[in-house]
Amino acid sequence: MHMNAKRKRLLNITLLYWLLLLYIVAALVFWFLELEKQNQQMTTHRITELLHDDPRYPEKLQALWNEKQRKSTQFIGEGAVFLAVIIIGAVFMYRAMRRQFALQRQQENLMMAITHELKTPIAVAKLNLETLQRHQLDESKRQKLIQMTLQETNRLNALASNILVSAQLEEGKAFAREDIGFSDLVRNSLNEFMTRHPDRTWKISIQEDTELRGDPLLLAILVNNLIENAVKYSPAGSEIGCSLESTNGQAILKISDVGAGIPHEEKGRIFRKFYRLGSEQTRAAKGTGLGLYLCRKIAADHRAHIRVTDNTPHGSVFTVKFEKSAD
Repeated sequence: MHMNAKRKRLLNITLLYWLLLLYIVAALVFWFLELEKQNQQMTTHRITELLHDDPRYPEKLQALWNEKQRKSTQFIGEGAVFLAVIIIGAVFMYRAMRRQFALQRQQENLMMAITHELKTPIAVAKLNLETLQRHQLDESKRQKLIQMTLQETNRLNALASNILVSAQLEEGKAFAREDIGFSDLVRNSLNEFMTRHPDRTWKISIQEDTELRGDPLLLAILVNNLIENAVKYSPAGSEIGCSLESTNGQAILKISDVGAGIPHEEKGRIFRKFYRLGSEQTRAAKGTGLGLYLCRKIAADHRAHIRVTDNTPHGSVFTVKFEKSAD
């Protein structure tokens, strides 16, 4: 109901906007016709004042018609300029208004998504802690609940990191630059996801001793977001692929899944801030729309290029290529 009311409000505003624009154009046309009519009347009146026996009558008559034509041309020119300015301004204003409404919807969707993403791990962690508090469990069950609680805490930490880093990147904040064992970083991220998702099949190929120069926190967010994305948008129990290789000093990271894939027309949009496939009412996978946006920003900050291609026979492959001198 709330969303329908907002759509109806947007439709009414849009309709009112175009009606106002139509009124302005109609008023401009009306005043042009009135000026042209006045110009015709003045010319006719001045012609009636001419003396037919005046030797210069033809010359004066032609001068009056030339003057009328000049004013008509002036009215048309000025009217066309005003009309062009009004239409161009209206189009720009309309597009800006649409972008503002779209941004508002994205921000509202983000708040709903963040609320959901926060409530789930908090609820699970709370339930686990209450179970530990109220019941005397054997050590194996205790350790399992503690492990599950830590996993949910890590989810909260990842969400907070995404939001914080997104704001910092927008502000152009400078991040650390240090030599990083990228192979170990990728493997550590994979180990965490393998623990959280033991039902998945993991196809891993990591070249040892691959190093990069950059910010370890940002690179960890990049890797985690890509793996999280693959897990989120592929069926339960399906295969997740991760490969890391280094050729001539160029590190190439690939994360693949066998999900539904990404339509070709959407491939250029998924890296936009807050952008998510589908609608908030129909999509099953939850999220904030910040993950892939951060991946693109972090990749660019480390002189890397990220792109998505189709997997075979179905799914997606995200590839991050780091330049040789990521300094």
